[in-house]
Amino acid sequence: MGSYRKFIFVCNGSDCKKCGCKKLQHELKDLVKSEDHKGKYKIIKTKCMDFCKSAPVLVVNNEVLKKADLAAIKKKLA
Repeated sequence: MGSYRKFIFVCNGSDCKKCGCKKLQHELKDLVKSEDHKGKYKIIKTKCMDFCKSAPVLVVNNEVLKKADLAAIKKKLA
């Protein structure tokens, strides 16, 4: 039986867009396509997650990452 891909949810609400979620999505897309993570993750764009004061917000491995940056995401994917 094949292994399942894990989901990474990226908030695309207005506050997250102002705080750089689009740039973060592009960086995340490149990271997920890298040799270490290829085929293991799927990026899902969501509507507002109601953590607006903590933008940008992601959910990785069932954990909410507030004020997310690429370094924090790399730690969670390792």
